[in-house]
Amino acid sequence: MQKTPAECTTMADIRVEIDRLDRALMTLFAERWSYIERAAEIKRPLNLKADIPARVAEVKENARRNAAELGIEPDFYEQLWAQLIAHAIAHERKLLGEDEACS
Repeated sequence: MQKTPAECTTMADIRVEIDRLDRALMTLFAERWSYIERAAEIKRPLNLKADIPARVAEVKENARRNAAELGIEPDFYEQLWAQLIAHAIAHERKLLGEDEACS
């Protein structure tokens, strides 16, 4: 059964909950990734590039704002999201054949 932080009385309890949350985060990242792949499918016939700077800025700002609203470090989470975005753009470039066009 899920416990709140206050209900955890041992490090084993804490570890169980962290592992549960890590799995939930990975599930959400996998879901997010499926949208990245679908974005590439939609971009192809529209001749859109993988990297759309205005959207990148918007997603980073969303991460920063969401972190601040939740009381966690905006700088750290903006940087974490910057890594997610860079990885997604690299993947989209492959799917869209942009890497081959640059060769």
